Amino acid sequence: MDLDPEGIFRDDSDQDDDNLHEREANKEMVVYLIDASPKMFTPATASQADEKQETHFRTIVNCITQSLKTQIIGSSRDEVAICFFNTKEKKNLQELAGVYVYNVTEREPLDRPDARLIKEFSCIEDSFMSNIGSRYGITSGSRENTLYNALWVAQALLRKGSAKTVSKRILIFTNEDDPFGGITGAVKTDMIRTTIQRAKDAQDLGLSIELLPLSRPDEDFNMSLFYADLIGLEGDEIVQYVPSAGEKLEDMTNQLRKRMMKKRKVKTLSFAITDDVRIEVNTYALIRPTVPGTVTWLDSISNLPLKAERSFICNDTGALLQDPQKRFQLYNDKVVKFSVRELSDVKRVSSHHLRLLGFKPLDCLKDYHNLRPSTFIYPSDEQIFGSTRVFVALHSSMLRLGRFALAFYGNPTRPQLVAIVAQEEATSSGGQDEPPGMHMIYLPYSDDVRYPEEVHLTSGDAPRATDEQIKKASNLLRRIDLKNFSVLQFANPGLQKHYGILEALALGEDEMPDIKDETLPDEEGLARPGVVKAIEEFKASVFGEDYDQEEAEAAAAKAGTSKKRRAITDAASQKSAAYDWADLADNGKLKDMTVMDLKSYLTAHGLPVSGKKDALISRILTHLGK
Repeated sequence: MDLDPEGIFRDDSDQDDDNLHEREANKEMVVYLIDASPKMFTPATASQADEKQETHFRTIVNCITQSLKTQIIGSSRDEVAICFFNTKEKKNLQELAGVYVYNVTEREPLDRPDARLIKEFSCIEDSFMSNIGSRYGITSGSRENTLYNALWVAQALLRKGSAKTVSKRILIFTNEDDPFGGITGAVKTDMIRTTIQRAKDAQDLGLSIELLPLSRPDEDFNMSLFYADLIGLEGDEIVQYVPSAGEKLEDMTNQLRKRMMKKRKVKTLSFAITDDVRIEVNTYALIRPTVPGTVTWLDSISNLPLKAERSFICNDTGALLQDPQKRFQLYNDKVVKFSVRELSDVKRVSSHHLRLLGFKPLDCLKDYHNLRPSTFIYPSDEQIFGSTRVFVALHSSMLRLGRFALAFYGNPTRPQLVAIVAQEEATSSGGQDEPPGMHMIYLPYSDDVRYPEEVHLTSGDAPRATDEQIKKASNLLRRIDLKNFSVLQFANPGLQKHYGILEALALGEDEMPDIKDETLPDEEGLARPGVVKAIEEFKASVFGEDYDQEEAEAAAAKAGTSKKRRAITDAASQKSAAYDWADLADNGKLKDMTVMDLKSYLTAHGLPVSGKKDALISRILTHLGK
């Protein structure tokens, strides 16, 4: 019987043994093909005659500039090339007319983006007409086809690297939906045919061709005229493409500065079902905290990274110690020495694998048992054939019976009990929302559980809210309800500021970027009349109509101070009551008391505690009438 007829548990993860090959699988090479015809320099939106508007060319330059800035942080191994077509000047290895490959010195045409490329490209519009020039590349009476030439140059730029291990893309930016509209007859038919064939040849080589169209103010971009055939769209895909491409263009402009972690596989584990049955599973990190990159120390003269070395010096002789280091632990007043290997063996409780202990009903698993983000596990047949079949059988049974598996995870640094919970596949019209598999939830030991302090309140002490207060609170909650809230909407403001400052320093910018802190309350929303009214009504229901917040805070501070002073006085009275002060004074033993003891008497009776010991004794004798 086929336990997995749909193949939903087929392992699609990379199965490369070579680490270099594994890294290359995440690499991306992109050629930005930018239309530089005169139409691209017209205003992007309709406006008043005297109002200066941003052109489509400037929009694309800003979009690519922001994408390059984000790429340096997110996926620094990716390589890009920038290529203009419909230009007066030509600059490409193939010497094809109307195509200009833009680059800066000391950089390959297809290479990782650097600060100089970003800085010079961001202001290219100012000198574009004088240095490169713009023209219509496909005109009547000419057999020249600049779009064909641009695709040829882009394919040549992406020649390096295997399409099996490197993602290769060509992104075309244009606002001309019919590049061959100016010509007719057999010449037009032949040019369209050869251009589409050139695109298909590139796609057959593993290159992906994408279009990011821009609509002019007077007309929408019509994919059906030419570009639907170029990139291979049919039917409803043509209608839906332009809106989705517009969203993609906006996403490129507003990309978040973050490190991209495309390969989420953590490690491969052996899962022991019984002593005789083991399967192989891959683990994936669904959530991983993002922190700024590590600081690299540089030589002040050469600016090269420094290599850190650590040496041990003998405390007695000052000689350099060459022998392997030992560590020690004091036990019963004796020094117990350990080598590094012995210490590692002592700490190791188990080998690095999962061991099944049994099954429990799902209602035994509580929310507060989850110590940290779970790890997703998925079967793999790479080393142990049949792992998927066993995994599917367990998965189906756990879902049907409503059970989770309790297992021991033998992590060498922190061995833990884990709950393994099956997750059913969830799909929608857009595709798969959640994959089938299991979540490994890290459970606490009894040592880890912390119980809150028990507070016993009598019925008279327990505060109770009135019906009116509950009504006003409910109204307030409805007024400031967060619609469509998701934690994914909020970026880490500290991390964004860190990357923004690095970006400004690298590009030599004079001003630090203004980073929007999305975690701050919406002041404009909270200032709406309805919200303000709800807040005031709630405050009035709790504190009364004449409540003054500043006066209440001052009174609370004063009360807190008085309470603290009273507590100090009570403690001093308790301490001074342990002595017979009159007897001590009569026998002249006050001088044998400590300063703290003397001050406790003075504090208990509200007397000053300043001065030296003799002054304190004199003050006590005066108070006793001696």
